[in-house]
Amino acid sequence: MTLLYVWQAALVLAVLLLAVVLVALARQIGVLHERLAPLGDQEVKPGLDVGQVLPRLILHTLDGKPFTVGDVLPAGQRQLLLFVAAECPVCKRVSPIARQIAAERGLELVFVGDGPEPELRAMQQARPEMQGVPLITGVELALVLQINRMPSLVLLDERGTILAKDLVNTRRQIEGALDGVSAARPALPDPMKETGANAHVAF
Repeated sequence: MTLLYVWQAALVLAVLLLAVVLVALARQIGVLHERLAPLGDQEVKPGLDVGQVLPRLILHTLDGKPFTVGDVLPAGQRQLLLFVAAECPVCKRVSPIARQIAAERGLELVFVGDGPEPELRAMQQARPEMQGVPLITGVELALVLQINRMPSLVLLDERGTILAKDLVNTRRQIEGALDGVSAARPALPDPMKETGANAHVAF
């Protein structure tokens, strides 16, 4: 009988302790809810769109080297930004197509990676089309342009003006986004086809 009383007392004590924990947890949830409650209507700022000028942003490659986006380029040069993520299967299909089209149209291709750097580095090492092409990281660029779906492309002219901005899944969509603003420059040689080509990294 003594053992039974001990077990009953322990059970009652456990129930009381659980009740105290639940009350404390409920209070913390209430405090957190008050802190996170919206302070009225929040204005959602749209990202930069076609026709607007991208501000000069200094980002970095996976090697930690600075890379400037939105800077003045040589006359007639255009820069194609392709936003990709390591966990995005469509990005793996689109990235080699984008590289081929960029070479055909004389565009400077830059991959903009989203996600943890180790995953991006593994993706870069595993993808042949990413060899010799800058892969930069920078949440700031995606925020300025409001890029929230991938793969997305942004085409900039030599002054940093946005010429095209779209979500792309196929070659037809990439070409359609670029056709209206096709670069009037001869195609650049693709370093993938050249033996011993050095990586293209801008400073």
